[in-house]
Amino acid sequence: MSVWIGIDLGTQSVRAMAVDADGRVLGAAVRPLTSHRDGPRHEQDPEQWWRELAAATREALRDVPPGRIEGVAVDATSGTILLTDRDGAPLTPALMYDDRRATAEVDRVNEAGGHVWERLGYRRMQPNWALPKLLWLLRDAPPGVRAAHQNDFVNRRLVGHEVSTDLSNALKTGADLIGERWPDDVLDALGVPPGTLPGVVRSGTRLGAVCAGAAEETGIPAGTPVIAGTTDGCAAQLGAGTRRIGSWNSVLGTTLVLKGVTKDLLHDPLGVVYSHRAPDGSWLPGGASSTGAGVLTRDLPGRDLNALSTQAETRRGDLGSAPITYPLIGRGERFPFAAPGAEGFTIGREPADDVERYVAVLLGAAFVERLCFDYLDLLGAPVDGEIVLTGGATRSAFWNQLRADVLGRPVTLRENAEPALGMAVLAAGGPGHMIRTRAVIEPSAAGLHEPYLRFVGELERRGWLPANAAGHARKRSSS
Repeated sequence: MSVWIGIDLGTQSVRAMAVDADGRVLGAAVRPLTSHRDGPRHEQDPEQWWRELAAATREALRDVPPGRIEGVAVDATSGTILLTDRDGAPLTPALMYDDRRATAEVDRVNEAGGHVWERLGYRRMQPNWALPKLLWLLRDAPPGVRAAHQNDFVNRRLVGHEVSTDLSNALKTGADLIGERWPDDVLDALGVPPGTLPGVVRSGTRLGAVCAGAAEETGIPAGTPVIAGTTDGCAAQLGAGTRRIGSWNSVLGTTLVLKGVTKDLLHDPLGVVYSHRAPDGSWLPGGASSTGAGVLTRDLPGRDLNALSTQAETRRGDLGSAPITYPLIGRGERFPFAAPGAEGFTIGREPADDVERYVAVLLGAAFVERLCFDYLDLLGAPVDGEIVLTGGATRSAFWNQLRADVLGRPVTLRENAEPALGMAVLAAGGPGHMIRTRAVIEPSAAGLHEPYLRFVGELERRGWLPANAAGHARKRSSS
C-alpha cells in the first residue's frame, strides 16, 4: 500500500508524518526548533530547519518500507523569508513570520503595489509580511542573492537544485495570485533585482525528486516526488478536509483562525480577510482574530481546564445570563474587524468564581467565531457548507457543544487534522480516504440568541465593529 510523507515546518518544531491511503499514521516524529527574539526581531537558523527535518523524517520512516513511499510535501510558516547564494546556502538568518523590523519599508511597498494588493482583496501589506522584509534584507545584500521562503529552502535541499515557490507562500511576498506570477512592474519600482525571487507554481505541483544526498540524510528514498507545499494555515485546512466550496475550518487555539473555500476571490473593504489560492484554482479566504484560548492561560494560570470544563457542564442552564468576556490576547483586533485600540472587556456582572471566568471566555470566543461567519456572509462568501473545528479547544466537549449552539448548526471533529497530514494529502493528490471524522455535534436549544446580540451591540457601541457588520449580524441572528 502507498505511503505519503507530510512535513510541517513550524515555529517551535518540525513534524514529519508517514500516512497511508486510509489515513493511518505509520510513523511520526517531532524535533524542536530554536528561535532568537529581540524586540521586533524574530530569527531562526535555516540550517537547523534542515538538520531537524532530516532527523524527524529518519525517525518517522524507521518502520516504513522504502518501496511504498510515493511522495513528500512540506508546509511552513507564512511570511518567513531569507537570502541565499546561487547554490542555496543561507546568507542571512531567516526573518520569521512575525518579525516586524521592516516597518520603514511598508509605505513604499503599499505605494508601489497598492493597485495589485487592492485587486487581490487584502488592500495593504503589513510590516511582518515577506515583501517589506525582503526589501529590508536587500539593503545590504551583495549582487546575485536569491530570496527563499522557509519551505523553498528545504525543498531545494531535498531535490538538489533550484525550485519554484508555491503561490501560498508567495502571497505575502506580493505574488499576483490571479495571474499566478510575480508583479514585475511593482518589483522593478521597489528595486528588487530580476532573478531574486524564484518562479511560482500552484501548491500540489511536482518540483522534482529527492536527490541522492538528501536521501542519505533524511531516509526518504531517492527519486521520491517532491510536491510544492503551502503555508501552515492552509496545510491545516487540507488536513481538516475542508476542500468543497462553502466549507470552513475554524481553528481555535491560542487565537482563532478561520479558513474556507470559495469559487471566486473575495474583496474585503476592511482588509481583514485575504485569500490564498487552492491547488485546484479555487480560493481559500480566511482571517485571524486576536482572541482565543490564550486568555485562559493568562487569566487562569495553573488551573485544571478539564476540571473547569466538567464543572461548567453542570451550569449549562445558566448560560443565558452568564457574564461574557471578549477574550482578546493583547491590544488590538484583526478579524472580524480591524480595531488597533481594542481591549478585552466583560459584559454583565463580574464572574463569581473560576468556573464563571472560564465560561465567560468560552462564550466570548464562541460569539467572536459566530461574528466572523456573519461578516464573511456579508462579504458574499458561501458559509453554508461543513464547519470543521480543529485546534486545542476541541479537547473540551463543553466548548465544542457551546460553539455548535452559538453557530446554530452542526460542527464536525476530525480524528486527525494536523498540518503534516494536510501535506500528506497534498502529496497524494487528494484526500481519498485519508480524512477521518471523529464526531458530528448537533446544536441544542441553548437560548444564546439574546446574549450574542448584546455582545454585538457592545462591540458596535465601542466603535470597533462597523454598523453595517453589526446590522448584518442582527439580521442573520433573527432569520
